[in-house]
Amino acid sequence: MPLVATGEIVGPAVRAGLGAGAFNVIQIEHAQAIVAGAEAAGAPVILQISENAVRYHGALAAIGRAAVEVAAAARVPVAVHLDHATEPTLVREAVGLGFGSVMFDASALDYEANVAATAEVTADCHAHGVWVEAELGEVGGKDGREVGGKDGVHAPGARTDPAEAAAYVAATGVDALAVAVGTSHAMVVKAAVVDLGLVAALRAAVPVPLVLHGSSGVPEADLTRAVEAGLTKVNIATHLNVAYTRAIRDHLAAHPEAVDPRRYVAKARDAVAREVARLLPLLRAVAL
Repeated sequence: MPLVATGEIVGPAVRAGLGAGAFNVIQIEHAQAIVAGAEAAGAPVILQISENAVRYHGALAAIGRAAVEVAAAARVPVAVHLDHATEPTLVREAVGLGFGSVMFDASALDYEANVAATAEVTADCHAHGVWVEAELGEVGGKDGREVGGKDGVHAPGARTDPAEAAAYVAATGVDALAVAVGTSHAMVVKAAVVDLGLVAALRAAVPVPLVLHGSSGVPEADLTRAVEAGLTKVNIATHLNVAYTRAIRDHLAAHPEAVDPRRYVAKARDAVAREVARLLPLLRAVAL
């Protein structure tokens, strides 16, 4: 099945009141596992590569091309998305590699600077047929942001104002908006409380799909409720990393003599695939 644009997954999901699972890729095995899980669930899926993952690899090209190839070989619709990019040059590179969407994160800037930078990136991406997600920032500069820089409005306690969100979307022309409704990045315990009332208010005010970041910290039943309340694209990264790492630890504990990474990384890949297949129905990310 050919690579699809992110809007081809998210748009129909919005109209049907369903969710769209977006899972982060760090190594090629993550991409393979996510697609395998989506195929098992019979659901479309979005592969995401973050700016932090690009930094880990030293460049986007190798892991980006690998993700595009894995997506293009899938038996379900798969899109490839650039996550939390803060540099327009990285956005342009992703567009050139065939990514169907980007998330441009100018949330560290003040409101006016965020609008100006995001509007410019959005216009450039739209000229190339690429869908743009953005984030409305309330935390200026780098204070309070996590190492690697991506807390923004997802810092604990931050909330997105519906009226400001609607104005921001109108000013920038973005295709989707990441909103702060009670989650935070990199949580390894499921203790986040999603403000479902705020989600509903944002859904009523904002004319584009809403995106939930930091979803790994949300109790699974609440993920379903969040989608039902109006969130569509649900980003999950840390939860899969926990499963990936646990599978490797378990294999090495049982086989201390192991030295071939194919043995234990394959276990991690299988564990991630199982989690993706299990999570997609919870997100109501079913075949459309």
